[in-house]
Amino acid sequence: MNTSDPPPAAQVATVATPVNMILLALFAVLVYMRLRPSQAATLPAAPPPLVFKVFTPPQLRPYNGEEGAPVYLAVRGKVFDCTPGRNFYGPGGPYANFAGRDASRGLACQSFDEDMLTEDLNGPLDKLEDLGQEEMENLKGWEERFNEKYLVVGKLVPVGHPEAEEDEKTS
Repeated sequence: MNTSDPPPAAQVATVATPVNMILLALFAVLVYMRLRPSQAATLPAAPPPLVFKVFTPPQLRPYNGEEGAPVYLAVRGKVFDCTPGRNFYGPGGPYANFAGRDASRGLACQSFDEDMLTEDLNGPLDKLEDLGQEEMENLKGWEERFNEKYLVVGKLVPVGHPEAEEDEKTS
């Protein structure tokens, strides 16, 4: 043995042997089998399509979020689907009294009182003519917020309006 040769234990052995490659492949297969999804991922069912509709106050009233119903409310004649905000506008929420109703006056006056809502659903819509500049600015702000967050699903017209009668005939 030559003194310049390294001792046999110090020689470098290659790790790329056929046995190691088979073990590595087997390990990769086992990791894949362990981590792969057990079944194909499925997308949630699409919500039912929303059709723009003309509502009268009595037709809007059932959309108050009770018994799983959608939550709609009207602001200045536009009907918004607030179902994604059910915690706020649905039953038990701070704005629940606006669900299924025209919320314009209450939002403009920043009041959640029942007396802000129109009592006679078959009467004329609230024209908001007695509101001041500041209240109208409040209402405009609310309307912008609703336009950004929620879908417009219809418009609110008084009972007996020609558009409401047309919509009932086509339904």
